[in-house]
Amino acid sequence: MSEKTSSIWFKDYTKDMLESMRNANMGEHIGIEFYDIGDDYLEATMPVDERTRQPFGILHGGANCVLSESLGSVAAWMTIDPEKYRAVGLEINANHIRAVTEGRVIGRCTPFHVGRRTQVWQTEIREEATGKLACVSRLTVAIIDHGSLSTQKDKIVVK
Repeated sequence: MSEKTSSIWFKDYTKDMLESMRNANMGEHIGIEFYDIGDDYLEATMPVDERTRQPFGILHGGANCVLSESLGSVAAWMTIDPEKYRAVGLEINANHIRAVTEGRVIGRCTPFHVGRRTQVWQTEIREEATGKLACVSRLTVAIIDHGSLSTQKDKIVVK
């Protein structure tokens, strides 16, 4: 864990706190584990195995997107007051640069823009064994009031 000085986070989060959030969700299912928290970045690892490979034996592009969205969403959440706001993904894109067939990848998520209502996060995913870039992804996140999703759902009328 990196030593804290001045950071962009709303409070002092620890890797253990983030790991405790991994309870029966997508990240846990495919083996994502938080790895490091810096002053302005968040890292996690993901295995390249039967859960994350596509039928041709290489890391699935969708798994890269799951790692990127998991990192970006959590990083965005770490910058806001979770009692007042939620961070929800709006758009994600990914460029798959290099095939990975085994081992683990490490995603490092850093901010492009941390605004009051929108945020943009970039994740570089590298093969752990070689350090070579496998994917680069960008996630746009909306910051909404904590009750916004429930309120919207209550107003939906199904005919």
